[in-house]
Amino acid sequence: MKASDLRPRTNDQLKEELGNLRKEAFNLRFQKASGQLQKTARARHIRRDIARIKTVLGEKAAG
Repeated sequence: MKASDLRPRTNDQLKEELGNLRKEAFNLRFQKASGQLQKTARARHIRRDIARIKTVLGEKAAG
């Protein structure tokens, strides 16, 4: 997901996506702790997507 894909979305859509990503990150942490995590790179992508969404929400709030 790119920031340019996120900017046209509304704040409500971004917050919903952020919630979904946080749930997925939570589930990935549990999988990692129990040794069931197959795609370890997915956790990194999720964290970065969360940061992108937070950045775009901050930009919208500031400007």
